[in-house]
Amino acid sequence: MSAAHLPPSQRTRIKICGLTREQDVDAAVQAGADAVGFVLYPPSPRFVTARRAAELAALLPPFVTPVLLFVNEPAEAVLAACEAVPAAAVQFHGDETPEQCLAATAGGRRPWLRAARIPLDESVPFDLVNFAARHQRAQAILVDAHVDGYGGGGKAFNWSRLPPSVNAHLVLSGGLTPANVTDGIVQVRPRCRSLAVDVSSGVEHAKGVKDPDKIHQFVAAVRAADALLARSTHALLSAA
Repeated sequence: MSAAHLPPSQRTRIKICGLTREQDVDAAVQAGADAVGFVLYPPSPRFVTARRAAELAALLPPFVTPVLLFVNEPAEAVLAACEAVPAAAVQFHGDETPEQCLAATAGGRRPWLRAARIPLDESVPFDLVNFAARHQRAQAILVDAHVDGYGGGGKAFNWSRLPPSVNAHLVLSGGLTPANVTDGIVQVRPRCRSLAVDVSSGVEHAKGVKDPDKIHQFVAAVRAADALLARSTHALLSAA
């Protein structure tokens, strides 16, 4: 299935992750982000406490979703942080099992995403179809590069490694920038039920410090991809 067969109404959702400052939250909202992410993983240079995440999430207007990112945190810690940010979705970016994800989201009553860490070494196999099936209660599967530690580290994996058909909503992450996100969307969207994109280091001028111009450029590049796919669909239908 090519990108041209996708409906033009299928807009790519955008998450700006790793926010630490009020002005960065404002910039993401003004640019048109659908979600913003707060990293509650202490080793990260973008780490914020649950209290700080709550302060930043309070700046969000309706229909912009805060997302709390955790790495191998006990369920009790995740549930406590979610009490501070009641509207938040949860992103699990460690080695959490499906059962642990459900326990940390009150039995799945809170929306959650599960990160799939795709090896940069293409000789190392990764069965995304099976991974998505095991985490079928997740709202989406976030595909990121597997690097030392946790998180993508600003690295992009080879998108052509993804299976041609995954019965899941996917979030493309890892090494995205305004320069490559259009190509990423065109390559990956035909492979899944729907696609969102997640960016952090690609819109920064320092770790944990976002660049508003890069955020706007990133959003514009995503919209350019959507427009390109819509034109392809229209051309296909016109020729039929």
